[in-house]
Amino acid sequence: MYNTYIIYSAKSDVYYKGISEDPLHRLWEHNNDKSRFTAGKGPWVLVYTKGFETKKQALIEERRIKGLNRRSLELMIKKSEVQMNL
Repeated sequence: MYNTYIIYSAKSDVYYKGISEDPLHRLWEHNNDKSRFTAGKGPWVLVYTKGFETKKQALIEERRIKGLNRRSLELMIKKSEVQMNL
């Protein structure tokens, strides 16, 4: 299974979006400066994940969320948090 994920850095006030088969391991990599795009900007927290059967589906979703403006992105994250608490 592939996951689209979003991580957030309060220090840098920035969101990062990506895909991974193991979002928790990928979060560890981001927090340990193993990614050049997120190095030095952490600490990062995982704020959103969504699973997909295929890598292609996850990539399509990643492309979609990368096109969202910040307000839409934050609304999507908030909505997913509410659904998880139901």
